[in-house]
Amino acid sequence: MTRKYFGTDGIRGRAGEDPITPEFMLKLGWAVGRVFRNTDQRSRVLIGKDTRLSGYMFESALEAGLAGAGIDVAMLGPIPTPAVAHLTRTFRAVAGIVISASHNPYYDNGVKFFSSQGVKLPDEVERKIESYLDEPMTLVGPSELGRAARFEDARGRYIEFCKSTVQFAMSFKGMKIVLDCADGATYQVAPAVFREMGAEVIAIGASPDGLNINEKIGSTHPKKLQETVLQQGADLGVAFDGDGDRVIMVDHSGSIVDGDELLYIMARDRQAQGRLGGGVVGTLMTNFGVEQAFQRAEIPFARANVGDRYVMEMLADKGWLLGGEGSGHLVALDCTTTGDGIVSALQVIAAMVRSDRSLADLRRGLVKLPQRMINVRVKEKRAADQVPAVAEAVKRADERLAGTGRVLLRPSGTEPVIRVMAEGEDPALVDSVCEELAQVVEANL
Repeated sequence: MTRKYFGTDGIRGRAGEDPITPEFMLKLGWAVGRVFRNTDQRSRVLIGKDTRLSGYMFESALEAGLAGAGIDVAMLGPIPTPAVAHLTRTFRAVAGIVISASHNPYYDNGVKFFSSQGVKLPDEVERKIESYLDEPMTLVGPSELGRAARFEDARGRYIEFCKSTVQFAMSFKGMKIVLDCADGATYQVAPAVFREMGAEVIAIGASPDGLNINEKIGSTHPKKLQETVLQQGADLGVAFDGDGDRVIMVDHSGSIVDGDELLYIMARDRQAQGRLGGGVVGTLMTNFGVEQAFQRAEIPFARANVGDRYVMEMLADKGWLLGGEGSGHLVALDCTTTGDGIVSALQVIAAMVRSDRSLADLRRGLVKLPQRMINVRVKEKRAADQVPAVAEAVKRADERLAGTGRVLLRPSGTEPVIRVMAEGEDPALVDSVCEELAQVVEANL
């Protein structure tokens, strides 16, 4: 059974358009309740959200559907996605729900789910939820309806958890840090965490109005953060996305330090402490220079498919603890169960404190290689490497790069496009290889 509504990270779309409507959310809440209800005892589901205006509407609809299925609901209010994962575990809830469209504009919204263990739901559970969406909505008896309450201390609990992921005696005193909260879910939590760690905090993107989330700000729009770091003479800047599960940083010179580089810094710090716990998982899009840097450091490295769920799957398969993507979705399983922007930033700054080095210094062992990508529109999306002419072109490209780079053909998940990517040490060679391979793909697909 294929999934009709669930994508790689929950359900997402434009608010007010099918399926992101109050009617659907009501039915979805009921379907989730049917899957997770324990008839022997009261079951509870947590609901958190980011700062989108439509979140209030969908929160009410989900709560009503869950209550109709006999589930108690705890509403957390605006809070980062990873906070919902953590609190679902600590409150012993059967599931957690996040109303968010991550780094998308305000007019989009969606729903993500966590299991009682604080991890994304497995495919079979998502399919079971979808199966109930096709059934008539029948409510439990009046005495079995769920109750709803707001948890006022959720934010404080999560702040304490974040601080607990670094050594108790560690202090960020003397550091000036600019935080860009994307006018999203971290706007209250992140400044509190870093101030309580002792840092001087300048917060931007911390005045959400329901419509300005991710608007020219946050991890996908770091220009304002770069400018503010330079204007304030800060030691570094930290940018989150709208729901707080991604992070990128800016060093004192205003240079961006992306997820690949942050992952490298975290891995080297854990290696120095003797607690790396195996190797590091990146994705097919991780820069080849990152892979080379891990090789030089004698840190095992493996590539998963693009998407945090695939990174998590490979970490579980290998028994490793650290992985992530260039977008800043980083996972440190020795700290938490899912990608967490605040926790990841704390790990990087803790590495700075331990080594008494700047962010710019810590990234110096990594040199990212020139990269070129061409989007080729195709008549039909097929496995490009199974077309003989394309397979032969890939082989020629690999021979030309001679171990100093790599090529990748990746189909878009949303449109009839093959992304042709090449990277290597010689920029002119990279351009030539990418253009030649793109021409072959276009001619044969």
